Amino acid sequence: MSVQLIKPRRFGDARGWFTEVYSEPAFAKLGITCTFVQDNHSLSVPAYTLRGLHFQAPPRGQDKLVRCIRGRIWDVAVDVRKGSPTYGQWVGAELSAENGHQLFIPVGFAHGFVTLEPDCEVTYKCSDTYAPEADGGIRWDSAGIGWPMPAGMTPELSDKDKVQPALADFDSPFPYDGNPLQPLA
Repeated sequence: MSVQLIKPRRFGDARGWFTEVYSEPAFAKLGITCTFVQDNHSLSVPAYTLRGLHFQAPPRGQDKLVRCIRGRIWDVAVDVRKGSPTYGQWVGAELSAENGHQLFIPVGFAHGFVTLEPDCEVTYKCSDTYAPEADGGIRWDSAGIGWPMPAGMTPELSDKDKVQPALADFDSPFPYDGNPLQPLA
């Protein structure tokens, strides 16, 4: 399974719009068959708040379905599957309340995002509940990600994210599943 950009269809009229953000049968047609068991919601007040790069290690790995419901974010996934020919490579996409796009991130990828404006709200579904003993990450600036921030700027980071190991020092617990990271459609 690889990272996928999901673009739900919106049906609009004079009142606004309606969209179906998750449907088990529709996602199964895309090869996404995990069961989501937890929903998370975050608010990031300052622009250029960076959350990540996070994952949960096996056996508590999490598939995630991420969307921005207020503001705009640059959302990324980094391949951290041991033995993957695309190990350390990343994909990213702008998710916004306006475009309604979502990013599906399977187990074996580190996930993070940076807010592109103030007061961004992000929601995401997870295929496992939070497990502090499995919580992990890599440093945000160690995977060569082209974060869309002003030159020389350091993003707003949590204390946890400031001390994550660099990708080069990371010993991945994730096996490669035979599916290399693909560009987003």
